[in-house]
Amino acid sequence: MKLKPLALGIASGILWGGCIFLTTLLSYYTGYGRAFLDALPGSIYPGYEITIGGSLIGLIYGLVDGFICGLIFGWIYNKATGI
Repeated sequence: MKLKPLALGIASGILWGGCIFLTTLLSYYTGYGRAFLDALPGSIYPGYEITIGGSLIGLIYGLVDGFICGLIFGWIYNKATGI
């Protein structure tokens, strides 16, 4: 089965960006997930904070990060399987 790297990249970007965005808003209003957000995205994405503006920054970083990872994964999968 051949993967479409571009489609996988878009889907991965939307998924990861949405997760960062929603988790940031959830953490901002309830405090839930604060340890995860301080440790992972806070140390990887410059300018990211647990604020409403930070959720938009995290969304953009997540879209780009997820897109690149999905694209590379799809390309490597197709090369590895010989399709």
